Amino acid sequence: MPRICVIHGPNLNLLGKREPSVYGDVTLKELDKQLIEYGKELGLEVDTFQSNHEGAIVDKIQELTNYDYLIINAAAYTHTSIAIRDALQAVKKPTLEVHISNIYKREDFRQHSLLANVVQGQITGLGVPGYRFALEAAAYFLDEDTDFE
Repeated sequence: MPRICVIHGPNLNLLGKREPSVYGDVTLKELDKQLIEYGKELGLEVDTFQSNHEGAIVDKIQELTNYDYLIINAAAYTHTSIAIRDALQAVKKPTLEVHISNIYKREDFRQHSLLANVVQGQITGLGVPGYRFALEAAAYFLDEDTDFE
């Protein structure tokens, strides 16, 4: 069974509490449970990880040797972290970038992703369901054995 790692960045531990009008009312615990269950339906083993610390996210990315695919919401680090970008580029795992809000409709500083040119694609602005769409895309690309570069 293909293994997927979903990485949640800073402040996503506050889902359900932080700006529900932007991020919705689903908690991170509920989201992770949904992703694990939906992954099973798609024939995927899903593990999740959340950290508010850039170095911990970099370490997790570097440990992905036993995973087939990565889904990442680097949150604020999307716009600032060359370290996360470099880690993604170094491990060469197929990766989808997910954002709950539409980063291109937000403040100017949020409209640029340092990760965009090292990931397979982005899902942005579709709310929490964007993670489900990312799982579906991962299942599709893994089934098709599609080149991700």
